[in-house]
Amino acid sequence: MKMLHKALALSVLPLVSATVVVAAPAHAGRADQPSCPTPTKADVDRSEATKHDDPPRGANALKGVRFTHLPKGFTTGQVTVNKRRGVTEYSYQWYDDRSEIDRKHRSLWVRVVCWPKARTLSQLKAAPLDLGTFSATEAAKIGGRKVLTKEGDGALGHGRYVGWVEREGVIVTVMASEPLVPQLDKIVKGIRLPETP
Repeated sequence: MKMLHKALALSVLPLVSATVVVAAPAHAGRADQPSCPTPTKADVDRSEATKHDDPPRGANALKGVRFTHLPKGFTTGQVTVNKRRGVTEYSYQWYDDRSEIDRKHRSLWVRVVCWPKARTLSQLKAAPLDLGTFSATEAAKIGGRKVLTKEGDGALGHGRYVGWVEREGVIVTVMASEPLVPQLDKIVKGIRLPETP
């Protein structure tokens, strides 16, 4: 199992039962503000069972998130839903069958974090994330967005990690392995969260 995939699986704490809504909108009760993408019950079930997609899903991997540029060459994928400490994480990882220590290993992890306190880029450093924190990052402009970025390390693996506040209460993070870093600008630019997920 890939290192990031394993870390994601281990970070999934007991989720809310199927009878409870998994991810409340980031702006519940505010009709003038868009909500955060909400995982489907099927995605919650697949996450709890740590099921893989062979082949991986395509541009519709996450409900409420659109991808206009998704690199090729992946053999497997997995959705992860995690809710704790007032934060809901909804992510998908695409990867190939190479070892994670192989510099040719292709992996892309896109995560939407619903955190009501998220408003500014600088707040990412305080986001209550267990995996892929934003300490020791630098500001940059990638894909037309102002992001925080850092080199991948540890469980993230080799490559580049970026994150931004898409809108109030909604953070997006992307981890691209080394072979995908040249496409990172297109990947980031191509991620869209419609106003109504």
